[in-house]
Amino acid sequence: MRGFRLVLAILLIGVIAQNALAQTSAYPIKPVKLIVGFAPGGAADFVARNVGDALGRALGQPVIIENKPGAGSSIAAEQVAKSPSDGYTLLIASPSSISVNPALNPKLGYRASDLQPISKITSSPLVIAVYPGTGITSVKDLIAKAKQDPGGLNYGTSGNGSAPHLGAALFSQIADVKMTHIPFRGGSLAIQSVIAGDTQVTFGTPPSVLPMVQAGRLRGLAISAKERSALAPDLPGMREAGLPDYSIEFWYGFFVPAGTSPAIVQKIFDATVIAMRQPNVKAALAREGTEVALSTSPTQFAAFLTEDEKFWGRLVKSAGVNVD
Repeated sequence: MRGFRLVLAILLIGVIAQNALAQTSAYPIKPVKLIVGFAPGGAADFVARNVGDALGRALGQPVIIENKPGAGSSIAAEQVAKSPSDGYTLLIASPSSISVNPALNPKLGYRASDLQPISKITSSPLVIAVYPGTGITSVKDLIAKAKQDPGGLNYGTSGNGSAPHLGAALFSQIADVKMTHIPFRGGSLAIQSVIAGDTQVTFGTPPSVLPMVQAGRLRGLAISAKERSALAPDLPGMREAGLPDYSIEFWYGFFVPAGTSPAIVQKIFDATVIAMRQPNVKAALAREGTEVALSTSPTQFAAFLTEDEKFWGRLVKSAGVNVD
C-alpha cells in the first residue's frame, strides 16, 4: 500500500511539473499588464507607452499600460510585488521604487527583493528648468537667487524620493542653497505647476520638460550630466554651467514579482531587447532626451542594482531626504 502511494505521489509530481513546464513554454497566452507608478504624461508613462507596443509584438500578446500613481511609485511597486509570479504583471520602475523608497520608509508593504529584475531599458539626465517669469537664465543665476532668498524658491517634482526630488536635494547640498520641495503625484503635474508659476523650478525628466522648453513655456538651464549631451544639445552640462561637482542621472527598468520562473524571465528579457532595439522606439525616446540602455542579462541588471542602491542610499542619507 505504501509503495502504491509512493508511486502515485511521484506520478502526481510529474504531472504538476509537466503542466508547469507547458505553461512556461506557452507563455504568454493572454495580455500582459505593465504597471506605471506615476500619472499619465510623465516620463515613466511616456517610456512605457513608447515601448509597450513593440514589447507586445515581441511577446506575441498585447501589453496593457496601467497607471497606479501615488506614494512616490510605491503603490505600483507593492501591487506588482504582491501579484502572481506568472509573468503577466510587469513593473516599469526607476531608482525610486527599488532603492530610494525602501531606504526612506522601512514600513513599506514590499521590499526590493520582492521584485525580480528583468533589464534596465533607458538612461537619461535630469533637466533643470525654471518658470520664465523668474528672470533666471542660468544655473549661476539660480544659485544666486536661492542664496538671496533661502527657501523662497519652490521646486516641483514627481514625488518624495523621486529622481527629480533627489536630484534637487543633491544640487542644493553641493551649491549650498535652500529651496522648498513641492511634491506632486506625477512629473506632468509638477511641470504644469512650474508652467503656471505656482512653483518656480523643476529638476525634471527630459520627456516631461524638454517639449515645454522647446515650446518656450519653460526656460531650460542645464542638464544634470557633467557634459553637454546630444540628447539635449541646446543645454549645457554641469561643468559648462559652472557647478562641475554636481552630476546625477537616472534610469528605468522592467521588473516582475519575485519567484517568476527563470524561463519566463528570459522570455521577457529577450522580448525587451527586441523591442528596445526597434529604430522607431529608439528615435521616439531620443526625441524626448532619453536613450536606450539595455542590460546584458537579468543577472547583470541585478548586479548593477546592488551597486546602484549604495549610491542612492548614500544620497538619501547625506541630503537629509525624508518622507515627511
